[in-house]
Amino acid sequence: MSMASFFHLSALLCIYLSTSVGAAPQVRLGGTTLIGTANLNSSVEFFGGIPFAEPPTGSLRYRPPVLKTHLRGSSFNATNFGLPCLQAGIESSEDCLTINVLRPTGISSNSSVPVLVWIYGGGFTTGGGDLYNGTTIVRQSSVRGTPVIYVNFNYRLGPLGFPQGAEAVARGALNLGLKDQIAALQWVQKNIGAFGGDKTKVTVFGESAGAVSIGVHYLRPSFSNLARAAIFQSGSAGTTLAYPGNHRQANWDDYVKAVPGCASLVSTPRTFECLRKQNSTTLLAAHAASDFKAVEQFPWVPSLDGAGGLFPDFPSKLYAKGQFARLPFISGANLDEGTILVPQTINTSQAIREIIIKNYTGTRLPGVLEAAADKVLQLYPDDPAVGSPYGTGNNTFGLGSQFKRGASLMGDLFFHSSRRLWTQAAVRAGVKAYGYHLTEQSFKILPELGVSHVLDVFYLYGDVPGFGVGGAIPPVLASQIVDYWISFAVSLDPSDGKGTSRTKWPQYTLKNKDVLQLSVTDLKPVPDTFRAAQINFLNKDPVLFRH
Repeated sequence: MSMASFFHLSALLCIYLSTSVGAAPQVRLGGTTLIGTANLNSSVEFFGGIPFAEPPTGSLRYRPPVLKTHLRGSSFNATNFGLPCLQAGIESSEDCLTINVLRPTGISSNSSVPVLVWIYGGGFTTGGGDLYNGTTIVRQSSVRGTPVIYVNFNYRLGPLGFPQGAEAVARGALNLGLKDQIAALQWVQKNIGAFGGDKTKVTVFGESAGAVSIGVHYLRPSFSNLARAAIFQSGSAGTTLAYPGNHRQANWDDYVKAVPGCASLVSTPRTFECLRKQNSTTLLAAHAASDFKAVEQFPWVPSLDGAGGLFPDFPSKLYAKGQFARLPFISGANLDEGTILVPQTINTSQAIREIIIKNYTGTRLPGVLEAAADKVLQLYPDDPAVGSPYGTGNNTFGLGSQFKRGASLMGDLFFHSSRRLWTQAAVRAGVKAYGYHLTEQSFKILPELGVSHVLDVFYLYGDVPGFGVGGAIPPVLASQIVDYWISFAVSLDPSDGKGTSRTKWPQYTLKNKDVLQLSVTDLKPVPDTFRAAQINFLNKDPVLFRH
């Protein structure tokens, strides 16, 4: 399975609102009445497709979002999700900066209940709020007697959300997708009270690119003005490769070259004006063409934008200085995160070495990265019995002989090492933290992927229509995970004693570096010491690996 197809699969993880609805609920937002829908089967009210910023089209394309906290007109139809931001393979639109709110029935504007805000993943190129329906979470919060409001929203993706190159740097156009997220959270601060939410009790949570985004936001202490806690699922600020915007100039040039009316402007500071005149279909085709030429696996990701920016420096450097938001969090990852990151046909050590070199070239003086790559290959031996998916012995699933070796390395390099580095840095600074490790073997998409990236999302949102995994999701563990998340959002402690019976989750401390092993038969705290020698090496010089 290719990287692009798996992240597209990630973006398809969803459950849809029931068609069983009652009297339309209403919320007054300034001078406008929002008309939503009521799901009688789950006692959940939905308000969707609400603009939180002006459409980023025309002259606003490639510009920061323009916050929109009020609507025009006396009423607004909020019965459906808005279209996701422009991306291949699904119906989407550039007019996409909309937000969705789900709340328990009976909640009023004076209820002041905690708020969970979801940021979706998808490699910063796919995803949308309509794919992640929080009905299960909201319903369970009411059943356990601790109601919460669930919010999600869209943010710009690919070249529209994360322009690269010198022109983007000069125009202050880096990290537009992250700025969209900030605008959505500002909208929540302004308006969630009208839905019955408490703006001082906002917990942001997200998976993959969503968790990476939250990690970047944590690098600015002022993020505490927008949230009081977070849950990182398979991602942190160090997961993607932190480079200045200029580093990916070639990606931007390839993108512009693929636009017939703008190709002559490549490497000039005038590409934005030309691109603003193109239609969405042309831009989508150019995105696909430029991705085909990209050296990196993830060419459209957050960029370092310097002092005063959203991503001011390498995460590890800011961790060392204590320059981050001191907000409580949960952070974890799945057992076999790396199985989606390497080609399934990979069969030589040299091929693994080349993946490392290509992704991190330019990091240090000649020879330093090469030496590190050689050391990494020593630490991750050519032995399928210790590779990922873990616990599968010498079985190579008919794939390339180096697949399991590469999957073990890439899972640690992108996810497990950065999660451990971030958690321990935060704990040293006195931040309240909890860690988890999802290891449940009974639920897998494919056996060769193991407990892979994105599986945790199923536990929160349920089955995917047409995907047929509903019966495979362990229902008790799913309920326990949702309870842990709700409990943390309500009390900043995942073990409030309410809801399903579940193991007490210990706080991660310098003396007690335990993570909670999420498993049906073995739900318990375990030491955060797996692959210590390997991860210690990756974290010894984190800037080398752009962390």
